[in-house]
Amino acid sequence: MRIERYGALLATVLLASCQAAQPLTEAQAAARRPAGAHLAALYDASCRSCHTRRDSGAPLSGDHTQWDARWAKGPDTLLQHAVAGYNAMPAGGQCATCTAADYTALIRFMADQRQ
Repeated sequence: MRIERYGALLATVLLASCQAAQPLTEAQAAARRPAGAHLAALYDASCRSCHTRRDSGAPLSGDHTQWDARWAKGPDTLLQHAVAGYNAMPAGGQCATCTAADYTALIRFMADQRQ
């Protein structure tokens, strides 16, 4: 009886973890905010205007359906894209004061990847 109960629980957990990520809405992306004041200020000034609007072409902040394939290219590639510009994203991502560490932290936040 115990084995059946644990087996059913395990099956439920495994099925839940296999569900595909669902796209976020613009409102859900806009509600996200980096935890630290420094990153939150940079995000508000430089990233938020594009990464919370679907029509900008930028991946929505926190949307795994848009970020996971990008993240798979590696953080270094994403950092290079942010610094040099990529597709419609301008070089520097409109952040004149961002350091490499700032870009890396902002990318990690927008991609919803924990350290």
